[in-house]
Amino acid sequence: MAHHGSHSLELDAAPELDDDGHAPRTGNLWTCFAHIITGVIGCGVLALSWSVSQLGWVGGPVALVCFAFVTYISAYLLSHCYRSPDLEKRQRNYTYMDAVRTHLGEKRTWLCGLLQYLNLYGTAVAYTITTATCLGAIKRANCYHEEGRDAPCSAHDEHLYMLLFGAAQLVLSFIPNFHNMAWLSVVAAIMSFTYASIGLGLGLAKTIENGTIKGSIAGVPMSTPAQKVWRVAQAIGDIAFAYPYTLVVLEIQDTLKSTPPESETMQKGNVIAVLATTFFYLGVACFGYAAFGNAAPGNLLTGFGFYEPYWLIDFANACIVLHLLGGYQMFSQQIFTFADRSLAAMFPNSAFVSKFYAVRVPGLPSSVSYKLNLQRLCFRTAYVASTTGLALLFPYFNEVLGVLGAIIFWPLVIYLPVEMYCVQRGILPWTRGWVALQAFSAVCFVVGTFAFVGSVEGVIRKRLG
Repeated sequence: MAHHGSHSLELDAAPELDDDGHAPRTGNLWTCFAHIITGVIGCGVLALSWSVSQLGWVGGPVALVCFAFVTYISAYLLSHCYRSPDLEKRQRNYTYMDAVRTHLGEKRTWLCGLLQYLNLYGTAVAYTITTATCLGAIKRANCYHEEGRDAPCSAHDEHLYMLLFGAAQLVLSFIPNFHNMAWLSVVAAIMSFTYASIGLGLGLAKTIENGTIKGSIAGVPMSTPAQKVWRVAQAIGDIAFAYPYTLVVLEIQDTLKSTPPESETMQKGNVIAVLATTFFYLGVACFGYAAFGNAAPGNLLTGFGFYEPYWLIDFANACIVLHLLGGYQMFSQQIFTFADRSLAAMFPNSAFVSKFYAVRVPGLPSSVSYKLNLQRLCFRTAYVASTTGLALLFPYFNEVLGVLGAIIFWPLVIYLPVEMYCVQRGILPWTRGWVALQAFSAVCFVVGTFAFVGSVEGVIRKRLG
């Protein structure tokens, strides 16, 4: 005890720094768990009942458990790549791209960056679609409540809602120092947990009310075997979108204390988080399927499986909208930062890129001005306009999620972590460990390709149909 006291006095005298000269990291197992849950549970959870309904009572739960296992393995491999191969320096890799650069070189870093930014961009499109659906669902829930369930309550305003969401994001995109808003992630986490829990509770209540478990072994029947295959592929793409948090593993690990070693804490965090997520996902997906059987809606809270209590549905959808307002920025700000840096490096002498203009904001004191930059104005406006435009063109929730999940699944979740782990651990080709990892990678490649083709087919069919 005395020893502990003297130690704290030393700390007060001179704050110790971490081995890389940064302020000491304070993260522990529970902060790690909270970060992972924030990263994982998003709007993907709402499509899971639909996915299980396509796969049936055997295939659905099995697919969810398999993806949980794959996610765990992927995070396990990646957590070992936080410290780079040179044991003398033990330099840290703060982000996923840093780790790829350290272990695999520039070329694959380009591939990694391209796919990561493509995924962030696609998620912004998906969030625009989801928000419009949720706002439409609130309007329809109130209409059904007032005029009865058979009333012609249509949501023809979804295009308008997408435009409104785009306008809101345009304003949010210009808030300086958005990345310091840690509270945003807290709010997003609480919201996502709230609406997913409401979905779970309503599914459970509905199943009890029905007094029977609906659904079948084979899932939703289709008119031709080919259609069934496409649907299964899309369902797998949706599950692939809902699970992996590979892109944020190293960022989360970078918040952890270095004793015990970060990778140990991270692995415990991975186990707890994957178990919690899987339990939650199985609950939402299976109760949703048990409640609606083959009629399970594409999005659990907006597909009108539930009509009452209408205020609870409204509340859940409002939670989703709040989550997505913040989530869009959390993803898009990474692209904005990247664009600002790249353009500044490419055009160091351009006033368009580097000059800031002080602009008076009406209603605020004259000493306060907004620093306007023309490049940011143009780039961010074009970015938000393009995500909104794509959402208007392809407003298909399940199909778009499937495409996004499948595009990044094999390259970012499987291939790069497997290759980096082999470099990090010095695993030689054709040894037993190497063969096992490559086999794992090959199986996942087949699954990812299957899901991608099926989801793209779904988008095209809906667009042309």
